[in-house]
Formats: sequence, C-alpha cells, structure tokens
Amino acid sequence: MSKKRICVIGAGNWGKNHIRTLNGLGALAGIVEVDLAHKAKIQEDYPDIKFFNSIRSAMEHGFDGFTVATPAETHFEIGQKLLAAGYPVLIEKPLALNAQDAKTLVAKAEKNNVTLMVGHLLLFHPAIQKIKELLSSGRIGSLQYIYSNRLNLGTVRTEENVFWSFAPHDISIFQYLVEFDPIHISSRGAAYVQEDLYDTTMTTLTYENNIQGHIYVSWLHPFKEHRLVVVGDRGMIRFEDSNENKPLLIYDKGIDWEQGKPVKRDGPAEMVDYKPGLPLTLELEYFINHLSKPANIANGENGLSVVKILEQATESMAQVQEKI
Repeated sequence: MSKKRICVIGAGNWGKNHIRTLNGLGALAGIVEVDLAHKAKIQEDYPDIKFFNSIRSAMEHGFDGFTVATPAETHFEIGQKLLAAGYPVLIEKPLALNAQDAKTLVAKAEKNNVTLMVGHLLLFHPAIQKIKELLSSGRIGSLQYIYSNRLNLGTVRTEENVFWSFAPHDISIFQYLVEFDPIHISSRGAAYVQEDLYDTTMTTLTYENNIQGHIYVSWLHPFKEHRLVVVGDRGMIRFEDSNENKPLLIYDKGIDWEQGKPVKRDGPAEMVDYKPGLPLTLELEYFINHLSKPANIANGENGLSVVKILEQATESMAQVQEKI
C-alpha cells in the first residue's frame, strides 16, 4: 500500500506536534500556516515539505487527508470546507464551539461518506485502552461510577475557562467507557483570576443504570494531578497519568453482603501492565488507517457528544451563577 499524504493546517503550539509526529510516520506531505514569521521558522525544520498560505490552495494539491490544529473558533468553518470537498479530516478538540455546529459537521461527514475524527488524544492512551478492555471483559463487574481529577497550577487561558480547556479530555474518556450520553448534568464553577472565566469547576454526570461520573478540573491548584478512578461492583481501577511511571492498578475491593449485612471486601491491589506507546502517534496512525473506513474511536459522534456535554454543563454553571 502506498504511503498516505497528510496535510496539517496550523503549525502552532499543538500543530507542531502533529507535524513532528506525522513526519516521523512518513506521512507529512503539506503544512498550511498563515503567520509568515512562524511559517519561516517551521520551513527551516521541514525544508522538503510543501507549504501553503491558504486552505484552498492546499485542497487543490490532492492530499489523502487533513488534520486541523487551529484555534477552536475556526474548527467549524475549516471542517465544513474540507468535508464538503470529500477529504477525511481530524479536527483538534473541541470539534466546534456549540452543539449545532458540531452536529452539522457530523452530518456533512455522513453525507459525503468521509472520515471525521476529533483529537480526543487520551482515548488512544494505552492505559485508557487497557481500562476499556478490563471493563468490557467484566473484570470489575458492573460499572458504578467514575471520577477524574485534572488539576495543575496554570497555564491560565484568557479565551476559555478551565472547563472548556481541561474537561473535554475527561468527558471523552467517560463517553468512551460508559458508551451512552448522560441523562442529567450538574456543574459548579468559581472564578478568581479573571472575572467570568472559571478557574475551577466540579461537574456531576448521571447516566442510566445509576452510573455516576464526577469531573474536577482546576488550573489554580498547588500540584499537578491527573487521576482517573473507575469503580465496579466487583473491583476498582486507578490510573495516575501525572505520576512518572503512569501506574495502572486494579483493586479487589468492594462491598459484599453477608447474612443480610454489607461487609467491606478489602483485597489486594495488582499492577496492570499495558503496552507502551505515545497517544498522539497512536491517534495519527489510527487516522491514517481509517482514511477510507469508519473510525470507531474519537469519531465525529464522540466529538459531538463531548460538545453537547460541555454546553449543558456550562448552562448549569450559568444557572447557579444567576442565583448568587
């Protein structure tokens, strides 16, 4: 099979990671960058790659697919152009800034029968893939609740609050593990650094079958913590992404019933091995391998679901703020 030729739109902070990774995979064939100073710097590093000043000129070049790593407010317009022209595309998170635009992009991809993926990077983390496998195999029994902490000091954004910045990672993971949308969302936030931009938020998602999800995000926190806990009726899973060795543990813990009374089962913890791999490399490999067939991971539907939850949680926060 011939090498696929991918063009990256946007060579900024995250786009340069797309560029480096695709180049390493032998699939980087083009770059679109409108900032001339930034373009000149990138061209020094990739002198053999074709550069474009506009998306239109890049589309005329006949690439096999595009990745979009531009500011979020441009995702809808760029995505529409590429999908309408029949190009497979991976758009960085969020898919769009509102659910209606995200829905339009998903419909456009379906109408034109082309692949639409969203850059929900952590779905390709080998540990998350392993957790999915453990859940699917019934290792911890029926899912009861999930909680995620994504905490750090900075970098504080001025164009979006911490929820829109951090929580899409966790929402995408919850949706991937639970496999259906929440039936109720409650969210609270607090702004300290900038008025009307939340620095810390706590969100509760209620799913069918009494499954609960809790997401706590903050960029105003004394230490870094990226923790995911998944609780079932037969066991529990803990993943510490912020720890150096990124441990994944499964606990033989829970509540059993003996003679009509709940009794704690406090069994041992077991370290779970998972395959090494860089999430971005695995994500872009997956995209390349699904240019002409449906993507089941981080697809448009997943991206739409995440934007819907972001919107509903934001509405919940606003309702609370109005009462204060």
